[in-house]
Amino acid sequence: MEKIHCHLGQISECAKLVIDLCRHSPVWVFQGAMGAGKTTLIRAIAVELGVVDIVKSPTYGLVNEYEDSIGNTYFHFDFYRIEDPMEAVDMGVEEYFKSGKHCWIEWPEKIEDLLPEEFMKIYIREVGPDQREICITKLINGGSD
Repeated sequence: MEKIHCHLGQISECAKLVIDLCRHSPVWVFQGAMGAGKTTLIRAIAVELGVVDIVKSPTYGLVNEYEDSIGNTYFHFDFYRIEDPMEAVDMGVEEYFKSGKHCWIEWPEKIEDLLPEEFMKIYIREVGPDQREICITKLINGGSD
């Protein structure tokens, strides 16, 4: 497990570290309390990767699709509002995960049984008004690597 301490004023440097640590896996799950900064970190990661679209939480639509300046596609999921994992199945979430494209997932605990065999877990914890601790772990079959 890797730990990063991040000041919100230096979020772009933090995003670069997350990208470097997670670069070998297309599926990244973001966990943390409401308001911990999941969407803020995803937005910073998208900027660092050259995403040209506006990055915002897909709370109501469940998934947003973004593109970078060279045509790579990124999917951003927010499962906070689903009540049954079948909603995710019905939208084809497993096909997104198998696409090989980056999938950034907020509130993954709502679809835990649908997550792929291997993914990166990024846990964000508030440690001060402008400070966050980010723990990154590669998970395989529900355990850590």
